[in-house]
Amino acid sequence: MLLMSQITKSYTTSTVETRALSSIDLHVRQGEFVALSGPSGSGKTTLLNIAGLLEPTDSGSYHLDGRDVSSLSDRQRSRLRSELIGFIFQGFNLLPDLSVLDNIELPLRLRGVKSAERRARSTKALATVGLSNRASHHPAQLSGGQQQRIAIARAIAGDPKLILADEPTGNLDSAMSEQIMELLREINRAGTTIVMVSHDVEHARRAARRVVIRDGRIQNDSARAVPAIDVAHPMATAMPLAMT
Repeated sequence: MLLMSQITKSYTTSTVETRALSSIDLHVRQGEFVALSGPSGSGKTTLLNIAGLLEPTDSGSYHLDGRDVSSLSDRQRSRLRSELIGFIFQGFNLLPDLSVLDNIELPLRLRGVKSAERRARSTKALATVGLSNRASHHPAQLSGGQQQRIAIARAIAGDPKLILADEPTGNLDSAMSEQIMELLREINRAGTTIVMVSHDVEHARRAARRVVIRDGRIQNDSARAVPAIDVAHPMATAMPLAMT
């Protein structure tokens, strides 16, 4: 699914160069749930951004779903990103002027998905996260946990093979964090690969595999065995979750 070899990344200003990643080797198979953990500034988010085709590498190779992305144009990378990857951010990134359903539909609209299919996918995703009764609400009318579940619905509506989650429980209390983690586990059990950045050690430990990054290098990789899941439509068998 995701194969990185000898990935390096530096950021340069007029006076200093900062090495964010050094010789990273990472292989994530289809169906895995991987948590990236480590101290602030260790390179976790940089690695996630590279995985999501949001940042280029300085050197090394990266294959995503069997494709070498290093030679792709910006347009090709954008298309591959929209087809394969769903993003979940700590800050939710919902548009305040759009309804819940319209927020979920927006990425599909940008992909050119027809109206009827957009609505069907978005309605199904909303049911999966247990918030069908909030379709016409706006983000300001929802709790933080509900907003994050909407962000997850937006990610899965595109039927991605890979979900990249950057601190998905970072702005939530412990009870709501547990609900979000359980939702992510349900999505993973349905077949979607998940790579998650988390400062929460307990949440990271509960992922099937934990990769610890320090000073831009992989310090430890638990690599607990997880069978690959081969499903054509990862969310096809997902069951709605009853959450309040």
